[in-house]
Amino acid sequence: MCGIVGYAGRRQAAPILLEGLKKLEYRGYDSAGVAVLDNGTLHVMKRAGSVEGLAPAKSFAGNVGIGHTRWATHGAPTEENAHPHIFGRIALVHNGIIENMKQLKEECLERGETFISETDSEVIAHLLDFCYEGDILAALKKTAARLSGSLALAVISLEEPQRIALARRASPLVVGRAEDGVYLASDIPAIAAKGMKVYALGENEFALLDGKEAHFYAEDGREIEKKPLDYAVEEDVPEKKGFRHFMRKEMSEIPLSIANTQQILRSYPKISALREVLCHAEYIHIVACGTAYHSGLCAKVAFETRARIPVEVAVASEYRYRDPVIQRNTLVIAVSQSGETADTLAAAELAKRSGATLLAVTNVRYSSLARLSDLVLFTAAGREIAVAATKSFNAQLTLLFALAEELAMAKGRGGCGAELFSLPELAQRALASSEEVRAWTPHFLSAKSVFFLGRGADYCVALEGSLKLKEISYLPSEGYPAGELKHGTLALIEKGTPVVAILTSSRLAEKTMNAVHETYARGAKVFLVTSLPEYRKREEILSSVLIPDIGEIYSPVLSVIPLQALAYYVSVARGNDPDKPRNLAKSVTVE
Repeated sequence: MCGIVGYAGRRQAAPILLEGLKKLEYRGYDSAGVAVLDNGTLHVMKRAGSVEGLAPAKSFAGNVGIGHTRWATHGAPTEENAHPHIFGRIALVHNGIIENMKQLKEECLERGETFISETDSEVIAHLLDFCYEGDILAALKKTAARLSGSLALAVISLEEPQRIALARRASPLVVGRAEDGVYLASDIPAIAAKGMKVYALGENEFALLDGKEAHFYAEDGREIEKKPLDYAVEEDVPEKKGFRHFMRKEMSEIPLSIANTQQILRSYPKISALREVLCHAEYIHIVACGTAYHSGLCAKVAFETRARIPVEVAVASEYRYRDPVIQRNTLVIAVSQSGETADTLAAAELAKRSGATLLAVTNVRYSSLARLSDLVLFTAAGREIAVAATKSFNAQLTLLFALAEELAMAKGRGGCGAELFSLPELAQRALASSEEVRAWTPHFLSAKSVFFLGRGADYCVALEGSLKLKEISYLPSEGYPAGELKHGTLALIEKGTPVVAILTSSRLAEKTMNAVHETYARGAKVFLVTSLPEYRKREEILSSVLIPDIGEIYSPVLSVIPLQALAYYVSVARGNDPDKPRNLAKSVTVE
């Protein structure tokens, strides 16, 4: 959550800060602000809402500054709560959550200090000013030692106008060196440029930028050398290329993301090490959050069916706190699009400390999760701007299903997955047929609730379809196992309730249709996503979409596409921006 940028060098800082914040707005768009140092003067502008509100700050003089785009944790999204926070000689921007904020604030109040915001971050500015004795890095180290929780901090002082001090704990922070100066950001795309060397701060590390150089320090104060990250220069400003929203554009890229992911896996440089790990794996734990968790559920079906290995799929925020049983020869697979999801990182660290082999599945090569893991499998979805994951989910499934085939071979159960090679072409066909769901939209606009039903792998997709609809249309919805409907949830079905059934398994089709009929008999409007054409004409079905048949196990890659489209069209029809759903951010870097 929250995006941080900074610059110290020869150029005017303000335009650089605004450009970087625009690229980081997917991390939060509740409010934004910048602070620029100029010959002993601190120019500050903060606004509630998007980064565009900061346009007048582009004229600020000065070549050292920091900026922030916020996803609210403590305090409402107001101008007062926006960053940078300023107290005395100090200005700072912060990503993270300070858990002992109340205690620290009471100390400040006892000294007679006053606060203007409701945020935990303002407390840090007070502590920094209290600790400051002419050395901003020393003050930051003293302050960080007193803070509990997660933080990525960039700090400037009126008394050291050419310096920016940084601290990192459990929230990402990168530094870029270029000929014109030194840059900092929460994520590489905000600063990436040809010829720039980028370095990632490690856990509990510090840095000091002086406009020409960046110096890095360990927690104990030792200066350390860092190797630059291997990264690809991202496009400066991702374009919608004729699409109204990024989400719709990214859905159109699903076939390409599948094909690119397959290609990367075929040329995986550590395939022999991976196969050895799979050969010895007796248990698999998959830890993830949100959409990535749903990809793990789909993978469980594939792993257990193809390789007969017991698989546990856990929500990472629960796994990290419940003292999981991690037995010998357990492979833990951590799935995160960004590789920076705080709960997934913590769960992965717990698994590694417990002796498990850690395999990461992520879309970002330079992420914290990639650096932590023993083995890394990269999806090749490309950059995803819309908060609601689409093509990254399909890429995760592609990779995990290919891994299931590798696991099956390692366990002597055959394995080839030839049908997976046709996925890009089949996904293109599923995209075309998904346009039919646009006609379903009027039935969803005034619904009190929506239900998604399925069995087996179809149930996993029902969960993801429900999540997509909730997060961008704001309609209450639930994904439910079709066989469980009559054990309580059927009480919520009333006349006109939209029900979406997913049906790709011939062996479970009639069982699922029993639940469909139960909802239909109570007045529900039933919509069907299926690979079995004979079920489209059943009297219970108001409308349906036919997807290509790839078999039950691997069907989620295709069956989710109409559900993504449904969420998109309902969101737009309700007047929402599907790229920027309220209260949500793309990368969840706080607990």
